[in-house]
Amino acid sequence: MLQFISQGQRLAYDDIAPEGTGRGTVALVHGFASNRTENWRRLGWYAAFSRAGFRIVALDLRGHGQSDKPHDPQLYQREALASDILALLDAAKVPSCILMGYSLGAHLSLAAALAAPERIDKLILGGVGGRLMAPPPPPPAMSLGAALLIEDPSGITDPIQQGFRRFADAQGDDRAALAACSQGVAMGRGAPDLGHLTTPTLVAAGANDSLAGDPADLAAHIKDARAVALPGCDHFSAIPHALFRAAVFDFLDDFDAGDDFVFE
Repeated sequence: MLQFISQGQRLAYDDIAPEGTGRGTVALVHGFASNRTENWRRLGWYAAFSRAGFRIVALDLRGHGQSDKPHDPQLYQREALASDILALLDAAKVPSCILMGYSLGAHLSLAAALAAPERIDKLILGGVGGRLMAPPPPPPAMSLGAALLIEDPSGITDPIQQGFRRFADAQGDDRAALAACSQGVAMGRGAPDLGHLTTPTLVAAGANDSLAGDPADLAAHIKDARAVALPGCDHFSAIPHALFRAAVFDFLDDFDAGDDFVFE
């Protein structure tokens, strides 16, 4: 297991050389309550990128996987987590890359691209959409942090929170660290300023993903972006979907299908 230090936190990562002639580096940032192995290796993304000739670097975010798991929400603010992505590139000696994130990983990848656009050649944002630009909704009756810490999960009524809790329990995650993460990333939350983002970007989400919203609504705020809505997919089923993978590799091959991809 490879490790690097970012702001005092020890973070685990993979660095996998491509098969044959290299096409550059893709950096992968997993979603909330997941990790680099579950989000990318097990679901076949490592194999797909490797076969296509890409070097892969992928980290476990702090609070996840084999990385340090502090219980202080202050250590999980978005700026800190986004800086971990850039520290990963430094540790792996990657001057610039294709950056791909899913869900929380997409939020952080967007923040990293805004902070250091010269390091990001292309940006792939999965599991996010128009809700990123909308005002925050009213707080739910139970916060995600509370849903992660509640003793009896049968008391969780929100289906998204139920999904994250089941996922965390199935993996034996440190739920206190995840609760701190959920609190930290919510601090100072607001719509990002995308006016100066010129990085070619793909925005993809399940057509039934209520957590993300319409990916086209987010792509409309980015100068050079295309969107894809994955039919029949929700937030948890989109990531392994064959159409998501097809959209990603069409994007990387500069497939020109107009402003948006349409699947029927």
